[in-house]
Amino acid sequence: MAENLLSQIQNPADLRRLTESQLPQLAQELRDFIINIVATKEGHLGASLGVVELTIALHFVFNTPDDLLVWDVGHQAYGHKILTERKDQFHTNRQLGGISGFPKRSESNYDTFGVGHSSTSISAALGMALASNLKGDFEKQHIAVIGDASIASGMAFEGLNHAGVTDANLLVILNDNAIGIDPSVGALKNYFTAVKEGKNPKENNMIKSLNFDYSGPIDGHDVFALVKELKRLQKIKGPKFLHIITTKGKGLQQAEDNQVVYHAPGKFDALTGNILPKSEAHLPPKYQDVFGLTLVELARKNEKIIGITPAMPTGSSLKYMMDEFPSRALDVGIAEQHAVTLSAGMATQGMVVFCNIYSTFLQRAYDQIIHDVAIQNLPVIFCLDRAGLVGEDGATHHGVFDLAYLRCIPNLMIYAPLNEIALRNILYTAQLGLKHPIAIRYPRGRGVTVDWQQPFQELTIGKAQCLKAGSKIAVFSTGNIGNNVIEAIVKMDQPENIAHYNFGFVKPLDVPLLHLIFSTFEKVITIEDGVIKGGFGSAIVEFAAENNYKIPVKTLGIPDQFIEHGSIAELQKICGIDVESIISFLNII
Repeated sequence: MAENLLSQIQNPADLRRLTESQLPQLAQELRDFIINIVATKEGHLGASLGVVELTIALHFVFNTPDDLLVWDVGHQAYGHKILTERKDQFHTNRQLGGISGFPKRSESNYDTFGVGHSSTSISAALGMALASNLKGDFEKQHIAVIGDASIASGMAFEGLNHAGVTDANLLVILNDNAIGIDPSVGALKNYFTAVKEGKNPKENNMIKSLNFDYSGPIDGHDVFALVKELKRLQKIKGPKFLHIITTKGKGLQQAEDNQVVYHAPGKFDALTGNILPKSEAHLPPKYQDVFGLTLVELARKNEKIIGITPAMPTGSSLKYMMDEFPSRALDVGIAEQHAVTLSAGMATQGMVVFCNIYSTFLQRAYDQIIHDVAIQNLPVIFCLDRAGLVGEDGATHHGVFDLAYLRCIPNLMIYAPLNEIALRNILYTAQLGLKHPIAIRYPRGRGVTVDWQQPFQELTIGKAQCLKAGSKIAVFSTGNIGNNVIEAIVKMDQPENIAHYNFGFVKPLDVPLLHLIFSTFEKVITIEDGVIKGGFGSAIVEFAAENNYKIPVKTLGIPDQFIEHGSIAELQKICGIDVESIISFLNII
């Protein structure tokens, strides 16, 4: 029986002591290691399985960490982490206090650039290469690994456009598997497909036209071919582009056959690959499904409704509408800026546009929100999935900034539903016709209401609700975190002094109700799952100051720091907005 190779490898220097003939065995061992850990600890599976041979070849050929390797997004970096001194810690991946699920500069000097969102690798690696030139180092290698979905983003094109007119020692590797989280879309994807199938004339090479030395496509699972080509490219100066073809989920049949599901499958049987069943009977639905199913319900009656998402049809559940109304539900690829301005353009023509983007992804389109939507006061309906703390994906994915970065924009309304029924009602209200754009933010995961498919009710814009009467202390909450407040008050020994108000609308605020509360109560507490600086609590403090109210206002929420990865329950506790922390706070206030 052959000796285990992976057990002998702690870093790439150990890897480079192997012979080329040993690399296929190492690839199998690395693939098995990833499968066995992720099966029980969960995480991003398919992407990492698809680049096992590439990961080994890169660290075998290049002198990492002196040569600089940048992974785009980082979903696929598990093999990289295991080979770069984190094998023994890999079982802590994405857990509180453990290693991050994405490359992270503070974690390892092999992680040259922090990633979590897509399409940054070319610009980052080019910046490193140009810096090396300025330092007089023309031998250092700079490699960016990017997928066919990510390279279609505008920022990747900007990086390619710049790199092509430099003498930077840059190698861009296109990991072409025809899928991101969902299948890739667009004309560029079709172009790469034609190249792979040999249907594209060699003289019609768009990468060469950008002044890159293009090679490929080659089999990304042939480790010998990869090593040979990387060694050749290592000797060529200037911008280079290697096109490789891989299969997402390679080595686990179910992951190859069901690439969307096995992107991050949860717990599964490492031997069979079968996903372990979850008892989901009688559970509330996921917020994303409430959005997707409600939108279909509304679209059946309102032909003007359009759904738009930048590459997240499954994650946002816009897939439901794409299946029933394919001409009215659009996946525009990883292109958040385009998605927002496309929505604005459609809104000018009277369409009712629901633009569904994860909260952190919308940050990438901030300019378009202001210039193309808000200044023109176009009634685009932004549906911000994954708002608040999202858990194990960590700082790059927590949707905690949206209330703060959106609240300062004129014309833009903001609503955060307390539960699934409120989400349905705001979607219904929005499609009836709005005078302004609106951002509707809701969390990842399940809600609180099993019986959520109730008749629609039109909401009054800017109206808050009293959920519980009280005499001395008024607690304001916005959005889903209000359910923690409800539970906390129920568990308190003497809750009669506590009143609870649900401010679904963060903008506009319910000013008449605020005047009544500030004239009646002794203290005000605000609770949110967004950043304290500039968020909902700040809006209440501003109101009190502007109207010369002297009663104290205490704001609870996400502190002024980036929150790392862990379960949502663990992170809420750290931030002091879990049920027990709220009880403790209200008991001593």
